[in-house]
Amino acid sequence: MSALSIRGLVVSFDGVTVVDGVDMEVAPGEFVGLVGPNGAGKSTLLRVVAGIAPHSGSVQIGGRPAHRMTRSERARAVALVPQRPVIPPGIRVFDYVLLGRTPHIELLASESAADIAATRSSIESLDVDRFADRQLESLSGGEAQRVVLARALAQGSPLMLLDEPTNALDVGHAQRVLELVDDLRASCGVTVLAAIHDLTLAAQFCDRLVMMAEGGVVASGRPADVLTVATVGTHYGATVRILEQEDGRVAVVPARSAASATSGSLHSAAPAEAVPSTLEKGPRHE
Repeated sequence: MSALSIRGLVVSFDGVTVVDGVDMEVAPGEFVGLVGPNGAGKSTLLRVVAGIAPHSGSVQIGGRPAHRMTRSERARAVALVPQRPVIPPGIRVFDYVLLGRTPHIELLASESAADIAATRSSIESLDVDRFADRQLESLSGGEAQRVVLARALAQGSPLMLLDEPTNALDVGHAQRVLELVDDLRASCGVTVLAAIHDLTLAAQFCDRLVMMAEGGVVASGRPADVLTVATVGTHYGATVRILEQEDGRVAVVPARSAASATSGSLHSAAPAEAVPSTLEKGPRHE
């Protein structure tokens, strides 16, 4: 049974189709990366799975048709970490992570001891317990991102959706965030579907990549099979080099195109030909 199954997914807004006929399967415990240029439909697809975007086609979560789930059932099955989480002003870290337990709390009921325990466990797992009493908005970007992940972990959902989890983080924090996600997958059995902007990070951490462009899937498979010079060049309009590593993973390195390099050398030569005469007092060595 798949953790997530999508068939014939179509999403349109104001008459414009942004996701068109997507089919996808994600196995339990898998870490799948969604890659593709801006506007490819990655974030929209995640919002559909989370139940917050209208669509046609079928979505099954853990073998159950998503449209037959109640809102609470969907929230218990899927945790979404959006690009720009809504952070209530002045909220403490502990209280923010506790919000992840909302789908498990009956209407008008209070948090149970189990909810408090799950919150504390999540905070400890993401190593943010020392920030528990601080206001979330006072943390750095990397620290805050770990807190947002802790809230998703506290939700206890078997499927975690991450929308650009390393957005605006430096390379060190981005690496640590994805390492934490991978550790959670291994220790908690979480299935991860993540839209990742950085192709090298996606290749380093994901079991499989699904590349989207213009609303459809254009490539799917192992990172080394998806991230080729031709595929990246075609769908990103970028000139890159693909570096193969000993473990079989790859790194994607931007490379100046021949035309850009030639243009750059011409520009760099121009100032040398226009040296003011007042500076040419000494002997010139050709």
